[in-house]
Amino acid sequence: MGLGFLWTAAERLVALALLIPTLLLFQVIFEAYKRRHHNKHVNAPAIFEDPNSLKQVPCPHVNDPAEKYISLIVPAFNEEHRLPAALDETMNYLQQRAAKDKSFTYEVVIVDDGSSDATKRVAFGFVKKYTVDNVRVILLGRNHGKGEAIRKGMLHSRGELLLMLDADGATKVDDLEKLENQIHAVAKREFKLGDGADTYSNSRISDFPIAAFGSRAHLEEKALATRKWYRNFLMKGFHLVVLLTAGPGIRDTQCGFKMFTRAAARKLFTNIRLKRWCFDVEVVYLCKRFNIPIIEISVNWSEIPGSKVNLLSIPNMLWELAIMSLGYRTGLWEIQK
Repeated sequence: MGLGFLWTAAERLVALALLIPTLLLFQVIFEAYKRRHHNKHVNAPAIFEDPNSLKQVPCPHVNDPAEKYISLIVPAFNEEHRLPAALDETMNYLQQRAAKDKSFTYEVVIVDDGSSDATKRVAFGFVKKYTVDNVRVILLGRNHGKGEAIRKGMLHSRGELLLMLDADGATKVDDLEKLENQIHAVAKREFKLGDGADTYSNSRISDFPIAAFGSRAHLEEKALATRKWYRNFLMKGFHLVVLLTAGPGIRDTQCGFKMFTRAAARKLFTNIRLKRWCFDVEVVYLCKRFNIPIIEISVNWSEIPGSKVNLLSIPNMLWELAIMSLGYRTGLWEIQK
């Protein structure tokens, strides 16, 4: 009787050990299937409001021809305290550069990701100050996640170059010139035709699909020395999973400072499905699928208090990576060419 009970208990443990991963697998399959059409932009179109005239402004789309040289997309969720300083620095840089170079035209697109604080008021204050032609605000209504905020901003921007940057100002805005210069260099080097015909000289930079990623990899050694051991352990594990999911080549996928040509953004952000932190990894994966050149460039970066990434974010990231991997590798997630 006792031995039979022990065997029964052991069998239950084995059954439980098999049941849990099976249930997790079915849940991953279900989530991947549920998100197969999440790349379709079916929700309400973005509306730009001019607080000075109280009129609505026509909403552009990434499929339209570029109207500005550069667009800066700033996702913001409850950023009323950090956003003003970051936007002041950004606007000062853009205005100074535009004063020196009349061909340098720009816009800043702030995407309020369902904030519950005064982020919306702060953002519209900059629209009033700099006009709706230079600063625009997209309101998502409720919180969707950083990935969706970036996607919305990319799809409704007017630039030949599109830069995503965080609302905390952790990366200095003038570092965009590093990314910009490398994109131009790659376009000149990679997109020339033979027999003396130079495609680059007869086209705009927006015509060439190229991506440039700001990177903090050069700061990793210092970060490892100052972070707690368990954070380093989790981060190393996350990097390994990213390597297995998106492949080698990019040391820092999560830096929030990335630039895309309009042609690249058109391919990438009409396909992206992940809405939160792991959308960066999906961008890397899609770049490789589309053979879009990726340049990784070291940028200046500083820790800003108030980060929304914490240890609980790691399991969520791993969950999204599992869904993404299954979705693409099984063909559930179709890629629009």
